[in-house]
Amino acid sequence: MAVPVRLHLCLGRGAGSPLTAVPSRRGILWPVAAALPVLCILLALGWWQLQRLHWKAEILARMDAADAAPPVPLGRAPEPFARVTADGVFDASRAALVGLEPRQGTLGARLVVPLLRDGAPPVLVDLGWVPQGARGPVPEGRVAILGFVHPGDSRSWLAAADDLAGRHFYTFDPPAIAAALGLPGAEPFALVRLGPPGTPDPARAIPRPPNNHLGYVVTWWGLAFSLLLVLGAFLARRLRSPP
Repeated sequence: MAVPVRLHLCLGRGAGSPLTAVPSRRGILWPVAAALPVLCILLALGWWQLQRLHWKAEILARMDAADAAPPVPLGRAPEPFARVTADGVFDASRAALVGLEPRQGTLGARLVVPLLRDGAPPVLVDLGWVPQGARGPVPEGRVAILGFVHPGDSRSWLAAADDLAGRHFYTFDPPAIAAALGLPGAEPFALVRLGPPGTPDPARAIPRPPNNHLGYVVTWWGLAFSLLLVLGAFLARRLRSPP
C-alpha cells in the first residue's frame, strides 16, 4: 500500500495537477480594476494641463506682440491686450472698486470709472490701485488715456459675492459691472490705464500671468508612470509567487 500512496503524491505534484494552478485571477483582477480609473484620471489631468500650457503660451505671445506694437486709437472689437488710446470724460458719479489687493500693509482695490466718449459707447477704465474705500481722485474734464484692452475675467465659484450697493466687485466682468452701474450699451471689455506711479496707481505694463502648467503636466504624468511601475511590480510578483 505504501508504493501507490507515494505514486499518488508524486502524480499530485505534476504539471496538470490542481495543486500547481496559476495564482487566483481574483487576486489580480481587483488591484488592476482599482488602478485603472486612477490611471485614467492622472492621464486626463496631465492632458488638461498640456492644453492649458498651450493656451497660456498663446496669451503670453499676444501680450508680447501688444507691448512691441505702437498704441492705436480705440476702435470697435479691439484685440485683447492691445495697447490703445481713448479720449472722453470720466463719470466719477459711477466710480466702482474691483478686487482686493494689499500693498505695503495697506488693503486696496482697483478704481474703475466709466469713460464717456463722443459718438461711441462708454467704456470702463481701470485707473489703478487706491486704498480701500477711496473713490478718487478721478481726472476731470476731457482726458486722453493710454491703456490696454482687458477682455474681462470669468467668475469663479470661489470668488466673493459682489457688493452691488457699495459698488465693490470682486470679479472684473465688464458687462456685469456696467449693468450694475446703469450703463446700457457699454463696451463688453475694459481698459487698464498705463502710466507712471500716482494716485490712483496705474499699471506700468501689461501684466504677465505665470505659466507653470508644464510642471503640472510632469507631475500628473509622472504619477501615472509611477502607478504603472507599482502595478507592474505587483503583478510580476504575484505571477511568480507559488499558489
